[in-house]
Amino acid sequence: MPHQYCNIDIVIKTVKGFENTVASYINEIDENVIVEPKPKGFLGIVLVRNCKDKYGLAEKIKSQIMEAEKVLVAEACVKADPKVIAEKAAQIAKEKISPNETFAVRTVRRGSHNYTSVDVNVIVGDYVRKATNALVDLTHPDKIVAVEIFQDEATISVYPGTEEYKKMKPGKKPVLDILGKMSIIQMPYLGPLDATRTMGVRIGREIQTFEVKELVISPIGLVDAYQLKVFLDGVFEGIESRYKIQVKSYGRKTRKVPVFVQDLYQLVRSRFNEPIIVFEPEGDYIVSKGSELKSIFFDRKVKRVNMLIGSREGIPSGIYRFADLVLDICPGVTISTDYAAASAIMAVLTVLGGGV
Repeated sequence: MPHQYCNIDIVIKTVKGFENTVASYINEIDENVIVEPKPKGFLGIVLVRNCKDKYGLAEKIKSQIMEAEKVLVAEACVKADPKVIAEKAAQIAKEKISPNETFAVRTVRRGSHNYTSVDVNVIVGDYVRKATNALVDLTHPDKIVAVEIFQDEATISVYPGTEEYKKMKPGKKPVLDILGKMSIIQMPYLGPLDATRTMGVRIGREIQTFEVKELVISPIGLVDAYQLKVFLDGVFEGIESRYKIQVKSYGRKTRKVPVFVQDLYQLVRSRFNEPIIVFEPEGDYIVSKGSELKSIFFDRKVKRVNMLIGSREGIPSGIYRFADLVLDICPGVTISTDYAAASAIMAVLTVLGGGV
């Protein structure tokens, strides 16, 4: 039996703060429907009731209202009880999911209940599996069974898995293995102390963002010790600030990039038997050297690739002779020091086009 108050036809998810805007646009499309922004105080939600053609209205919302992040047609609206939801979901799934397809259940629970979203996923998944003989695939399912719970009401929707935006999907390869080979050799930015520290912070943050193998700060000859200290303090501050964010937000283990200091000339000498790539405007356009880059990075015997990045002064041209490649990533444009390392990393990843 459907819940006496449960007559939700469409569930719209929005960016918080845009609920009233979306509701207004929906009423412009169809003034006869009942639109409820922020139902029961739940932010980022707009509910639509009393639709004559919910499928047609949903398509119009998708095509006309960009503030609508996700538009879910409720195939059913029932009491927010896990067993009731599961039984109804099984009935719907028989018509929407074939035995040779895969599916996943996604539940979002709003309000106070004596069960969790995971509990709902488990029982609904079991009922749907038995009703359809379809297999569960939580990563890349053909169909999504979406359960949206609003305190005492619950909607059930089914939509293609291709409509689910994910960071990783078939055809995209993770690049962590490539990044794990990169040794960023950065000449320090020295000069006025405020600018020196700021530059160090920015470089530290971008290096930690990519979790490369290591960062080596490589001055040339005699440098001002205090300026170098201020720059390094900034680097460590930038690494630490980004690392803390990664630890909180990543669903995987992260690592803090180690930092070393070595004179640039001595570093090149000590790593003569490792790949060395210089990034300077005098080099070849990086796109033209794709095959050479692939032969370096995709060689499993290569454990470290040294990528030399200049600063206020570029990499000395004498080092070019000892480099495997000298590359220009953006002909005609001079990349500022705080963007140079990140630009080089992203350019290499783009040319390589995938993981090792």
